[in-house]
Amino acid sequence: MTPALTTHRRRLPVGTALTYLSLLAATLVVLLPLVVVLLTSLKTSEEVSDGGALSLPGDWLNFRNYATAFTDGHMLAAFGNTAFILVFSVGGTVIIGSMTAYAVDRFDFRAKKLVMALFLVATLVPGVTTQVATFQVVNSFGLVDTRWAPILLYMGTDIVSVYVFLQFIRSIPRSLDEAARLDGANAFTIYRKIILPLLKPAIATVVIIKGITTYNDFYIPFLYMHSEDLGTISTSLFRFKGPFGAHWEAISAGAILVILPTLVVFLLLQRWIYNGFAQGATK
Repeated sequence: MTPALTTHRRRLPVGTALTYLSLLAATLVVLLPLVVVLLTSLKTSEEVSDGGALSLPGDWLNFRNYATAFTDGHMLAAFGNTAFILVFSVGGTVIIGSMTAYAVDRFDFRAKKLVMALFLVATLVPGVTTQVATFQVVNSFGLVDTRWAPILLYMGTDIVSVYVFLQFIRSIPRSLDEAARLDGANAFTIYRKIILPLLKPAIATVVIIKGITTYNDFYIPFLYMHSEDLGTISTSLFRFKGPFGAHWEAISAGAILVILPTLVVFLLLQRWIYNGFAQGATK
């Protein structure tokens, strides 16, 4: 093997080098904040105020901040409230979204085009512009400062799930519906026994998207649930910020506690997550 050929083989193409550099930069952008949060969660308040963001903690086994975040931040109750809201919101979104998509795709009625146009308009209207009217409606039902306020809002404002289900239902042959009707099945039976079982990839996609959005949301729980015992994980972390400053070491410890459940769920269900996103993107 000649030296020129060896040099040619060892030379890294420019495109490949740029790809590796971009991946390295993206990795640093994602991991650097997590490293800073982890280091801060192990520091004392003096180390946080005197040291830099990447300075190492004096005691790597300092878990007092985690105990403070868990007890003073009422994280156990916050996880319970978040789980309650998450289950009902995601379950309601799946049922309402799939039923709406089934009705829009399988039934013909005069206002069908108008309904689809209204769905499109709803996706284009910024949510912040309707918050005053939405709050007044929720308040008129007496749901402010209850866990049902965010549940109803999460279920009733998710137009994206309707479109996701609609794309999957359009790929299901109508001949299955016709065969079931010949056997005496009504519309709800067709939906329950034929359409819904075939929507598993769409359900996985909606559960992932809706679950992540609901788990991380701060605005709606902060606006509609004022009581401390109704705090979610996001609002409970926010309460560590007082009028004279923020306890960043406790906030960082709480953030790690919040990240751990999502990390465990991702590691256990990563195959379903990737399949859900992949199939949802190709429909």
